[in-house]
Amino acid sequence: MTSTVQITLKTPRTPGSKRILLLKPRGFCAGVVRAIDIVNIAIETFGAPIYVRKEIVHNSFVVNELAAKGAIFVEDISEVPEGARVIYSAHGVSPAVRENSKRRGLKVIDATCPLVTKVHVEAIKFAKQGYSLVLIGHRDHDEIEGTLGEAPDVTQVVSTVEEVQALEVPNPNRVAYLTQTTLSLDEARDIIQALKEKFPAIAGPHSQDICYATENRQVAVKNVAHQADLVLVVGSTNSSNSNRLVEVSQNLSTSSYLIDKAEDIRAEWLEGVTSVAVTAGASAPEVLVQGVVEFLSSRGFGDAEEVEVMPENVRFGLPPEIAQAAAAQSLAGAATGATSEPV
Repeated sequence: MTSTVQITLKTPRTPGSKRILLLKPRGFCAGVVRAIDIVNIAIETFGAPIYVRKEIVHNSFVVNELAAKGAIFVEDISEVPEGARVIYSAHGVSPAVRENSKRRGLKVIDATCPLVTKVHVEAIKFAKQGYSLVLIGHRDHDEIEGTLGEAPDVTQVVSTVEEVQALEVPNPNRVAYLTQTTLSLDEARDIIQALKEKFPAIAGPHSQDICYATENRQVAVKNVAHQADLVLVVGSTNSSNSNRLVEVSQNLSTSSYLIDKAEDIRAEWLEGVTSVAVTAGASAPEVLVQGVVEFLSSRGFGDAEEVEVMPENVRFGLPPEIAQAAAAQSLAGAATGATSEPV
């Protein structure tokens, strides 16, 4: 059920001012929170530098902030010194990457989102059962590269309905599909429908692979876009789920733009606009959203309203090596504090 909550701005509101609709849920999902926590705890516990394969999440602000603390981001495992500690990003890795890490004696911490791991497990299952696998997603995305690596000999990647029509498989009665977790719901629906028409016996996951956060943020945009003249999506250009939010809005005929930060907003976008909806991709921090709200409020959008379309309370646990390290550090800190207090 939709509810509204007034939020406090640093600039005062004025009667009759233009309005901001601040969508909720927005921003960090549970997988992103978990991945960032893993890097922070690793740096605090083991000390810098900590190597991270690829961007831990697809957001430049987050990556730069962690780099300043001592995280070193690399494109390939070969860039990590032998025996060093490395973290896999939230998007997951292929078995080839895991094997390479093992050969190099790396101390691995896996920050793969549990919902991405779910897709990997499904790919392995279908491949072992003799299925040809169709993976719906964007070929150059880190998540697709990792999932594809689980069963490369039997997997084909498709991104459009047209590509479905060109598919050829050894046995049309033994085909299964999986999807990238950050796709557009509408786009994925159309591709899945095309697959079912081409392969009537096709199998799929027990529950959809598109993650709850991707779905919730898209649903929020669909519910609110018609009330706004403009939708601003906070997120980096390489963030798949952020780009999908822009597409959802544009498909509803509401102007929408992807911005990394408030300074990216162009004056011409606001001409004739009296209502702006603001949301954020699953890897964009709330501090950037608040920066956008403050920017808009300083330009006459003084009335801000938070619109909650649905509650979101998902949490993921930390991997054992990080949870244990954090617990040990906490105990050590408590012991130090106890002995250093005056008597």
